[in-house]
Amino acid sequence: MNTLDAIKSRFRAVLSELTDDPDGLLAMIRPTQDDKFGDYQANCAMPLGKKLGKAPREIAADLAEKVDLADLCSVVEVAGPGFINLTVSAEHIQQQLAAALVDDRLGIAVTESPRTVVVDYSSPNVAKPMHVGHIRSTVIGDALARIHTFLGHKVITDNHLGDWGTQFGMIIYGYKHFVNQQSYQAEPVLELSRLYKFVRVLMDYQGARRKLPEVQETLDKQQQALERVKGTDTHDDKAKIKQQKKDINRLAEKIAMQQEQLQKLGSTIASLESDAALLDTARQHESVEQEVLSETVKLHAGDSENRALWDEFLPYCLDDINRIYKRLNVQFDHTHGESFYHDQLADVVEQFMSGGIAEENDGAICVFMEGYDAPMIIRKKDGAYLYPTTDLATIQYRIKEWKADTMLYVVDHRQGDHFDKLFDAARLWGYTDVEMTHVSFGTVLGDDGKPFKTRAGDTVGLEGLLDEAESRALDIATQQNPDLDPDRQQVIGRVVGIGALKYADLSQNRSSDYKFSYDKMLALRGNTATYLQYANARVHGILRNLDVTADKLREQPVPFVLDEPVERQLALKLLQFDQALDDVLVEYKPNLLCNYLFDLAQLFARFFDQCSVRDASSQSLQASRLQLCDLTARSLSKGLELLGIDSLERI
Repeated sequence: MNTLDAIKSRFRAVLSELTDDPDGLLAMIRPTQDDKFGDYQANCAMPLGKKLGKAPREIAADLAEKVDLADLCSVVEVAGPGFINLTVSAEHIQQQLAAALVDDRLGIAVTESPRTVVVDYSSPNVAKPMHVGHIRSTVIGDALARIHTFLGHKVITDNHLGDWGTQFGMIIYGYKHFVNQQSYQAEPVLELSRLYKFVRVLMDYQGARRKLPEVQETLDKQQQALERVKGTDTHDDKAKIKQQKKDINRLAEKIAMQQEQLQKLGSTIASLESDAALLDTARQHESVEQEVLSETVKLHAGDSENRALWDEFLPYCLDDINRIYKRLNVQFDHTHGESFYHDQLADVVEQFMSGGIAEENDGAICVFMEGYDAPMIIRKKDGAYLYPTTDLATIQYRIKEWKADTMLYVVDHRQGDHFDKLFDAARLWGYTDVEMTHVSFGTVLGDDGKPFKTRAGDTVGLEGLLDEAESRALDIATQQNPDLDPDRQQVIGRVVGIGALKYADLSQNRSSDYKFSYDKMLALRGNTATYLQYANARVHGILRNLDVTADKLREQPVPFVLDEPVERQLALKLLQFDQALDDVLVEYKPNLLCNYLFDLAQLFARFFDQCSVRDASSQSLQASRLQLCDLTARSLSKGLELLGIDSLERI
């Protein structure tokens, strides 16, 4: 039983007599921050006071008298200007703990309202190595899928691979002109990645050369405009002076941005031209941008040569990506890349046109929507389709084939505008009864506060990140257990290293950027996976030392004894596991589960220091404390599992 939900249901019956919409008031019933105010606190009398024209304390007293909490709370008291403090009864805690002890699900019920939830996450572009930017989408999406599944929802995971876009035109062009066949035969993905990067350099150079005069012309015009504004005579008119300052600041900002862009373009040009051989190649491939586009169009049109190359490249790329997923213990129900939807795109455009949702504008097919400065283009003037077209086809497919009630897109925050337009367009299309949510996340930063890069300035590869995490964890395991079997040390290094990497990401508020640090994520203290894994192993050590197993505790359970304050605090925290999971799904924030597990581990540490298990004053007290230990270990292990992190009984 979710105790907080049970309390809210009792309040709902009373609040429904005072308001037509009690949900907002029920949300004001939360766990207390200080146990001197009880276990839960209801603050709903405050807003009711304004609505009913009565003193909040009087309303609180009336609520406290009417709400039936006799079987849940031992204390229901009004405090301050109208707070209702609630203390859960010892009997209720003991009953719920007893039920959780013998339940494989720790007393956590499945939802009474299951939904079909599609989780779209990871979604790398194939033929390019996965990098640090993919870790957040992958682990956040995996955790949300696991938690939804555990709570009884039907979950469908889909890895929407970028397997059909311009990057394949770049790789095909590179393969036709620059491939090293010996390298390709030995390490196909590495060679394809090299070709992609090489063509990217050529395209960036040609693009910079083309854009440089345009940017310089714009900068010149802006500087001239700034001089005109500065030279304007305001005749000491305060309003005109104020406006002049605004115009000067606005133009100065634009000039600074234009100068920065000019500098970047100049740097791109200078970098390539400093390499004579590369410059010679660039001159031989001046039309590389157009040629890459042509190769992409030919692929999409079914050109036999390009399709054969795509069919040859793709398995290599998928094998390489799946190898990374195996290390992360991440699996997908489906891997429907962009190519899967290609044959559906023309029909999507036709439906938008026939439905009056899209219109032709300068040869392109556009969806104009209120609130946006620019339309969403679903077919370009040259007939090419774009990402929004594919994403619309994806929505249609998931609703038609999978009967999706909820679709979660775990994609970084920079795609926010795209998803806002996409969801609004889908609603215009008629999909108004399905939840579509962009589960956005921030950027992984280095110590300098900038996006995490290698010393050479390249994006950090995900495989290298995993290797380093495992290596550092192995060093720690070896130092702490030098006599341990090397194979066992390797297992510990893998479990601790990969777990630390995942948890370092998941423990952050997903909306925020965070600074990456190997030392912090592997710390034995603080909110880290390593701390939780060691806490779990510590509990199992207690059970082993007393020759007790979870099966034995379940076979002959004893009543829980909660005489010590920390015993009661630990017990109550154990019963809040289900509430932590529910909280995660409110805004799709796995860090709330991390916070719960960290609080639980800290409480257990206090319990262990203050309440001896081995030297308990009686066998029944020892058995009760062993049961608390067992529930703690199982909760930590299950919580880590729901985050996609393994745990070990011995470290």
